[in-house]
Amino acid sequence: MKVLGISCYYHDAAACLVDDGVIVAAAQEERFTRKKHDADFPENAVKYCLAEGNVGSEGPDAVVFYDKPILKFHRILETYFSVAPHGLRTFMKAIPLWVKQKLWVTPRIQDSLKALGVNAPDKIFYSEHHESHAASAFYPSPFEEAAVLTLDGVGEWSTATLGVGRGNRLELQQEIRFPHSLGLLYSAFTYFTGFRVNSGEYKLMGLAPYGEPRYVQLIFEHLIDLKEDGSFRLNEDYFDYLSGLTMTNDKFAELFGGPARASESPITRREMDIARSIQEVTEEIVLRIARHARKHTGMKYLCLAGGVALNCVANGRIVREKIFEDVWIQPASGDAGGALGAALAFWHNGLDKPRTVDGRRDAMRGSYLGPEFSEASIREFLDARGYVYEQPSTDEWADQIAQEIEEQKVVGLLHGRMEFGPRALGNRSIIGDPRSPRMQSIMNLKIKYRESFRPFAPSCLEERVGDFFDLDGPSPYMLLVAPVKSERHTESSGDEQSLDLMEWVNRPRSDVPAITHVDYSARIQSVSRETNPRYHAIISEFERRTGFGIVINTSFNVRGEPIVCTPEDAYRCFMRTEMDTLVLGPFLLRKQAQPGWTEKESWQEEFALD
Repeated sequence: MKVLGISCYYHDAAACLVDDGVIVAAAQEERFTRKKHDADFPENAVKYCLAEGNVGSEGPDAVVFYDKPILKFHRILETYFSVAPHGLRTFMKAIPLWVKQKLWVTPRIQDSLKALGVNAPDKIFYSEHHESHAASAFYPSPFEEAAVLTLDGVGEWSTATLGVGRGNRLELQQEIRFPHSLGLLYSAFTYFTGFRVNSGEYKLMGLAPYGEPRYVQLIFEHLIDLKEDGSFRLNEDYFDYLSGLTMTNDKFAELFGGPARASESPITRREMDIARSIQEVTEEIVLRIARHARKHTGMKYLCLAGGVALNCVANGRIVREKIFEDVWIQPASGDAGGALGAALAFWHNGLDKPRTVDGRRDAMRGSYLGPEFSEASIREFLDARGYVYEQPSTDEWADQIAQEIEEQKVVGLLHGRMEFGPRALGNRSIIGDPRSPRMQSIMNLKIKYRESFRPFAPSCLEERVGDFFDLDGPSPYMLLVAPVKSERHTESSGDEQSLDLMEWVNRPRSDVPAITHVDYSARIQSVSRETNPRYHAIISEFERRTGFGIVINTSFNVRGEPIVCTPEDAYRCFMRTEMDTLVLGPFLLRKQAQPGWTEKESWQEEFALD
């Protein structure tokens, strides 16, 4: 039985196909349309998933949508009525979209499938938003039973839920309801510090280590009433998301000493301190909720999903505090993962189908669930365009890439199936030498075209993680932050906070400076030979050459652009930047050998640059 899950209309639209409970394919719409966080109906992702699962004209056996639009619409109407006559502008802006589009999910799905020449089911099924998140967390996990936490902005009414998964059954038992939301609180600070809501939260997290937690007490006194069990209420006097078009209001600005930072303006000490403060508040809330989850459920294991579960610093705290014996986090924790969760919830909870648990590995297949391009199709693309390439032997492929990295070259890597979720995990990645003290700045400013303070993540051989980091187990999805081992630190002069931000970033802090953040931490991806043998081989060859089983890994894209999907996307990004080498499947392309590249200078205007 083939079940198609769909999420869309808020941000990160996606589709997923589950065949008899096995995850066959999943992809975000943005990768195909090249529109970052594309929220529209995921026609291209649906088409890909059906093709990957060999679904012919008979169509999928069931289609499940990741939330319940009628309930969400009820919440929106009730909110507007509660603040009237304020919020008229937002009301007038939102309601036509709901009436014309968002309430008509069933016919939209049916019409889209028919346009693809696929039979559309008469009935479309709906899962609640946080049930979809919870299902995406528990069902693919390696645990037979576990506590399940979901934390995000808002679904229909829930903003956080606590449940229990046992075998093939999942039950949500407790919730926090809108307007009290940890996700919206963090997004309010994202907005106030000048980053874009729903895409800039990880920038706020990356900025936090540069600051001091001087506003923590202020936040607890004025903005949030936090209880010992992690439940809380926000003081809506300081926020504008109920009735306005912004997240915060003038009272919020007065509390923090002035208006919100304008996007692209210089980042000041205030923004650094605000980032550090809200990060510490977030961690305290998450830790209290996790402790309550352990006490309430009695479970030894924890599964996490929802947008807040992408806060890998908070995740790392849960692991280090040893509240649970083990923690598993859905790699596509945001709304994209809702498509996957909806399909799995229907299969297991809806149809009561059995669940197979490995106990050692999860069921996400490394999250390599997107399109793959054959050697023949890549060669045809390169030959048709007249691009210059070489093809090392199979035995030499990994070593030649490792040699490029050792020579301080920046390598774009496209091979195998594309990753599902916001992280590149070695198949659509830009990789480099972590030993270089200049590599973080080079890759930020000349490759990614983004803020210089942003840290890069390491990809480390799974068997070498303990050599570099204070982390006991694997971290395959780059969702845990852990300290770099103290013996790898270099001495600090103690004057960092007096430095210019650029100088502070570029000061070496360990023998792997390009992946060591200013607080001596790193966001780790452990690479398994079993899950991704080719990526593992590259890092292994780099280790053979240098003694370091670790490389820099950042997503293959420039700022404002989605991660690349196709060889054409990768080549375009390669030529637009100062990348040195491009790997397309078995082929290597060197920048200096390529024909001249002409393109309008304003190409970056195609993308929203925040």
